[in-house]
Amino acid sequence: MSELSYVSAAELARRIADREISPVEVVDDAITRITIRNPSINAIVYEGFEDARISAAVAEQQVFRGDVVGPLHGVPTLIKDLFDFKRGWPATFGGIPSLRERVVDAECTFTQRIEAAGAIILGKTNSPVMGFRGTCDNPTFGPTRNPFDSRRNSGGSSGGSAAAVADGLVPFAEGTDGGGSIRIPSAWCGTFGYQPSFGRVPSVVRPNAFGNMMPFLYEGPIARTVEDAVLVLNCLSGFDGRDPFSRGSTSVTVGKATSFAGLRIGFSPNFGIFPVEEKIRASILRAVDMVEANGGQVVSIDPGLTYSQEELSDLWCRQIMIANVGVIESMREAGADLIADNKDALPEVYLRWVEHARRMTLPELLADFSMRSNVLDAFSRVFESVDILLSPTVAAMPVLNDEIPGETFGPSAIEGVAVDPSIGWCMTYLTNFTGHPAASIPVGLADGLPVGMQVIGSRFGDADVLNFCAAFEKISPWMATYDTCRGRSLGV
Repeated sequence: MSELSYVSAAELARRIADREISPVEVVDDAITRITIRNPSINAIVYEGFEDARISAAVAEQQVFRGDVVGPLHGVPTLIKDLFDFKRGWPATFGGIPSLRERVVDAECTFTQRIEAAGAIILGKTNSPVMGFRGTCDNPTFGPTRNPFDSRRNSGGSSGGSAAAVADGLVPFAEGTDGGGSIRIPSAWCGTFGYQPSFGRVPSVVRPNAFGNMMPFLYEGPIARTVEDAVLVLNCLSGFDGRDPFSRGSTSVTVGKATSFAGLRIGFSPNFGIFPVEEKIRASILRAVDMVEANGGQVVSIDPGLTYSQEELSDLWCRQIMIANVGVIESMREAGADLIADNKDALPEVYLRWVEHARRMTLPELLADFSMRSNVLDAFSRVFESVDILLSPTVAAMPVLNDEIPGETFGPSAIEGVAVDPSIGWCMTYLTNFTGHPAASIPVGLADGLPVGMQVIGSRFGDADVLNFCAAFEKISPWMATYDTCRGRSLGV
């Protein structure tokens, strides 16, 4: 592999600014890596290499002229092929067949802000149809394969982004998160994924400016280092009046502490409701032991959730499908009937939930808001006594990819307990009900596959979460785990 494969975004930006290497060299090197390595993992589904090379040439001239440049100047990245736009590029909403040739004349907030910071977008990454599941597979592009074991799935919905970052194709990539879609693939691919507090990173949605509340939908970074995630987060954060939930936010600064002294830390192995695979449970317990060995005072926490994991995963499906139906209706009004045009290609479970959402009554919707309020109250009580809450990110190890494109789902049972294969094995979607910041941080390998620990903070306690993660990275560095990806077979 190239010498630049696992160089961080922060280090690449420094080398470019110091003229040790040019943006053209960095981008060409990344394109070469993608050309060689992507076919075996299927992380990237659209290659915008011509546009990227033009941007790199412009960036190179800016450096040569001594222009003031952004903090990510010349650094290559990727955006997600879901509701994430770059002008002149396709947007398939997660591999919907009828949208494969659709080109958009719009740009999302992530694209605007990351390019303003100087980053160069190379292409778009794979995701499931409309982001509706915790795995990454769709009928148009097929599954994204895990760089640690290509027989297995990357996790979703930002699975292409996480796989590309873990495989050394780019130092960071875009993630969006409506139920854990940044954190789930980060757990399965061994990357650092960060879902910021709701409102920290603006998202401009039209025609419904309030569409990001069902449930809370976030944008955030997937990276290999906490430093890079913070760098990207600070480029994305800040007020935008077009987003009714946007808040002014100061930049996050991460210190150099290697101790957890002074932090009140809670640990919940299952939130009181989730079955968890033994391999994951054991890995998380070892990570918690390390926290305690480095000054952390950890207390056991049961959030006291009133509802079962089956009831809450169904609530998530109903809430996210309301947002999905909003997109479907907007597209239908624009002349594209996503359901009628793709009915034979879309997963049956997805179509069932679409119909359920369309039939929901106002009393049912209000009852769901009451359920969601119960989750918010439970987490609010937790953060009256702790600053940080630790848990597994997901309850299951990476699943095998299905032979039929679009049919890879999570497990239907864990430790003998039934779970929803779409989302019920993901311990992430609870913060999409509440707005709390949450990260997935690598805590090692189990049988050669990554395990992620979820780190949740109080609302707008992003600095606490990121400083905890930075300290954990120092006492338990994970860069060596990517050696598995470096040495993997490049066969499909």
